[in-house]
Amino acid sequence: MKIAMIGTGYVGLVTGTCFAELGNAVICVDNDVDKIKKLNSGSIPIYEPGLEEMVAKNVEERTLSFTNNIEDAVKKCEIIFIAVGTPPKPDGTADLSSVEKVSSVVANVMTNYKLVVGKSTVPVNTGKWIKKTINVRNAKGIDFDVASNPEFLREGSAINDFLKPDRIVIGVESERAEKLLRELYKPIDAPILVTDVESAELIKHASNSFLAMKISFINAISMLCERAGADVEMVAEGMGLDKRIGKHFLHAGAGFGGFCFPKDLSAFIK
Repeated sequence: MKIAMIGTGYVGLVTGTCFAELGNAVICVDNDVDKIKKLNSGSIPIYEPGLEEMVAKNVEERTLSFTNNIEDAVKKCEIIFIAVGTPPKPDGTADLSSVEKVSSVVANVMTNYKLVVGKSTVPVNTGKWIKKTINVRNAKGIDFDVASNPEFLREGSAINDFLKPDRIVIGVESERAEKLLRELYKPIDAPILVTDVESAELIKHASNSFLAMKISFINAISMLCERAGADVEMVAEGMGLDKRIGKHFLHAGAGFGGFCFPKDLSAFIK
């Protein structure tokens, strides 16, 4: 399949490279001229185990390429993934200006069917907004679909997370979109959950919020253990043996952090 991956940040670069590894023809697009020059010269802007070698392999095999020309990439590809940044605004809401720009370009240059897939972590109903943005500019009435396919990558194990995921979530509105995405993920042995677009968008936010809550909860229990003279590690082990709870993310220590959890939780609250 021919895929355009718009955005070469952490998610876009890892996802695009892994899709190429699965045998697809992937064009990664970014408006940062210097970043594209570096990628074309073999310089990877992020560190992820195995990524540099996988990029080099697929560039050599011509299944992976990098460009600043979003118009050309959209014209050549049937599936367009939006993996641009959605940084928080001062009030905590997600900045979707880059998503809007990409949607506008797709609408302006498409001449045949396109499947536009949201890969960035976005607020629920963003898919409807993307569809409306494209429809406003779609004067010729060209057929298209908007879908949601949230990512669940962890830094340091992103390639394995992509190729051996716990689940693949696809939110679609049509059989055509579902068929395309099922075909795209066919090489990966993992359960595929098909939902509506809004549910898929919410699954990502709800998952991150739940994990952040689990970290905060065990830290609160740790404070209680200190007062009671109990061992929080033993308490966590006892809780984790319950299959309904599970042992993951039950390690008392520093609060949740990183780039995604605080940003996504803030946007989810809003």
